Amino acid sequence: MKTRSDPRHRRRQKNIKRLFAYSFQEKNRKVNQRNLIRPIIDHLAVIDKSITGAAPEFPLERLNRIDLAILRLAVFELLIEKKEPPKVIIDEAIELAKEFGSENSPGFINGALGAIVNNLKLTIKN
Repeated sequence: MKTRSDPRHRRRQKNIKRLFAYSFQEKNRKVNQRNLIRPIIDHLAVIDKSITGAAPEFPLERLNRIDLAILRLAVFELLIEKKEPPKVIIDEAIELAKEFGSENSPGFINGALGAIVNNLKLTIKN
C-alpha cells in the first residue's frame, strides 16, 4: 500500500482540492491552461456520464462535492489516463475518500468505481 508521503498520493490530494474548488466556480469560467486539472476538465462530459451511469440514483448535483471530485479524478485515471491498474486507482480513491470525505464516502466511491470497471470489462468483451 502506498504511504501518504508517496508523491503520487500527494499529487492526487492536490488535484482533489483543485477539482473541489472547481466545482464551486461558474460553469463558463475558463480553467487556466497551466492548471494541472485541465485534462480532467477537458474530459468532464465523458467522466460525468460514466459517474451518472454507475450511480444513477445520485444525480451529480446531489453528490457531495468532495466525493464528486474524487470520482472525477479516479474515472479520469481509469478511462483516459490508464497509467495504473484499476485496483490501484480504486484503492487510492478509497483512501482519499477516507481522508477527505464523510464516513459513507469510501463505500460509495468503491461501489461507483466498481460499477464503472465492471461496465468497462463488459464493453471490452463485446
